[in-house]
Amino acid sequence: MTENYTDPSGNTAQFRAFVDTPEPASAAASAPSRLPLIAGVGVAVVVVVALVAWLALG
Repeated sequence: MTENYTDPSGNTAQFRAFVDTPEPASAAASAPSRLPLIAGVGVAVVVVVALVAWLALG
């Protein structure tokens, strides 16, 4: 640890300033929806299974 490190709990004013800093926006809130990806993979699996079944039975 460096010599210049200041512990935010060193005194009450520093601790309150540390606690009152706003949190950055969470990654989950800004992440795009994965529903289209899941739906696309599901459709692709159904198509492949139908193609294999058609080739096996036809």
